[in-house]
Amino acid sequence: MSKSNSTETREREDERGQGSAHGAAGERLSTAPREERPDTGAGVPAMSVVGWVRWFWRQLTSMRVALILLFLLSLGAIPGSLIPQTSVDDMKVQAFKDQHTTLTPIYEKLQLFDVYSSVWFSAIYILLFVSLIGCIVPRTGQFVGQLRSRPPGAPKRLTRLPAYTTWRTEAEPEEVREAALAVLRKRRFRAHEVGDAVAAEKGYLREAGNLVFHIALIVMLVAFASGQLFKSEGGKLVVEGDGFSNTLTQYDDFKSGSLYDSDSLAPFSFVLDEFVGTYEKSGPQRGTPRTFEARVTYTEGADGAERKDVIKVNEPLTVDGTKVYLIAHGYAPVVTVRDGKGKVVSRTAVPLLPIDNNITSSGAIKVMDGYKDKNGEKTQLGFKAFFVPTFAGEGKGQMFSQFPALDFPVLALSAYHGSLGVDSGLAQNVYQLDTSKMKEFKGEDGELLKKMMMPGEKLDLPDGAGSITFEGVEEWASFQISQQPGNGWALGGSVAAIAGLAGSLFIQRRRVWVRAVRGADGVTVVEMAGLGRSESAKLPEELGDLSVALVTTAPVAAEEAPDTPEKPDAPDGPGTTDATTDATNEAGTRPVHPAEAPAEGAEK
Repeated sequence: MSKSNSTETREREDERGQGSAHGAAGERLSTAPREERPDTGAGVPAMSVVGWVRWFWRQLTSMRVALILLFLLSLGAIPGSLIPQTSVDDMKVQAFKDQHTTLTPIYEKLQLFDVYSSVWFSAIYILLFVSLIGCIVPRTGQFVGQLRSRPPGAPKRLTRLPAYTTWRTEAEPEEVREAALAVLRKRRFRAHEVGDAVAAEKGYLREAGNLVFHIALIVMLVAFASGQLFKSEGGKLVVEGDGFSNTLTQYDDFKSGSLYDSDSLAPFSFVLDEFVGTYEKSGPQRGTPRTFEARVTYTEGADGAERKDVIKVNEPLTVDGTKVYLIAHGYAPVVTVRDGKGKVVSRTAVPLLPIDNNITSSGAIKVMDGYKDKNGEKTQLGFKAFFVPTFAGEGKGQMFSQFPALDFPVLALSAYHGSLGVDSGLAQNVYQLDTSKMKEFKGEDGELLKKMMMPGEKLDLPDGAGSITFEGVEEWASFQISQQPGNGWALGGSVAAIAGLAGSLFIQRRRVWVRAVRGADGVTVVEMAGLGRSESAKLPEELGDLSVALVTTAPVAAEEAPDTPEKPDAPDGPGTTDATTDATNEAGTRPVHPAEAPAEGAEK
């Protein structure tokens, strides 16, 4: 919109200048609204309430204000991209608040953690919406009126128009005008005969493109607004062999628009059969994923048939308007916890959180129920876990993964017992272990009990308190399940906006007149002139092509050569072309206008 509308003021001034110079011929070449200028007299009467309302409406629906609002909207989106948003990631927002205690109160007052739902962003959004509607409605009415009307009659003096040519022919004026109608209509001009001339116009798609561009912007605004109001979005981490059912209780986290109805969740479910990830093994791109896909079995509806599909990055599974995206991957060590009597208390795959590109992972293993200590009292166990899929080996630096694949998996654990704090009712991070109410298991050296284990190895707890065994590794995938209505409309609006903008920039609105009257000596004088919405070197070229086509029916009289416009090399000034300055008659002077000729019938 910016480039198209930024020229509106200049074009309005050009068209006013053309209208004053060429009369009705220069009018209605655009649907741009005309700004009403107040009187500049010494005394300006005070406006009533209705007058102020009209003034405010005119300002709001002006192109200048629309551009300002669009600029403000783009500026308002900047903090939404740079500052963590609550609607996107609560954990990042909380981490930002913890790190920036001074800025946090200011950002909260300015609603910078919720930019797109803030009062000030919504106000800009709504004002822009109203401004665009106020611009489009009157222009649409004007454009429809132009389509239903005919091109205006020829000006009295065609020689004043930017592109002009003339010649004399022995053909009858009626024959010339009839031939001109045929030539112009063949070139897709809207043409009709008015008096002693033919009036034609072409390039209506320029204004149509301008209107399409603005309407497309409104469609995009509505689509984005509906997407925010009626959207739903949630995340779910699924370990291989486990599944997900699209109900609220199954989500790890869930967010929705203010008008979203949770009963509209699409009924479907899926099971993660296998996650497949392969990585580049050598070269500068070593460790870069080559295959990254989740193979699932899903069912649509309560009794739908099972279907197989593969979810890849940017290739979601789509079920009943809901899209399931693959967004992350990691490892879940399988551990078995036994009490002092050897009874299996827990056997589960524990997802750990990756902390680098080689999927070095950390997390916590929590045993909340079923465990009793050597005295038979119920207690809870906690283990801090650190996992590397490819271990470099003892004595080869810190324990960090050297490669993202499961080439040499090692799990490091440190053990605690006591209260995990889960009974307090407060939410806990599943990847962190709160040891404030727990005691360390001590090793033989009196220090915290720790051990690095490979699959199949076991960590024995002291004093017959039991053990924990590292059984193996499963893989997990994290999915984003989202439903955003309006995306199709937004895409269609974007395509239409680009098409409309291209039409408004590259199509020229222009008019052509062909006058044929009998001169004083009885020979028909043909004049052809053109006028465009804006100056363009193509107008004289097009006029030259039309005159060449017309000469075949109305050939130049034998005593003179045709005078057709040529493409100007260096115009002397605005609106001046070779077709205007070089056109001469047989006496070597500027062609005499038929209205100025003394012969009968030469005046319009």
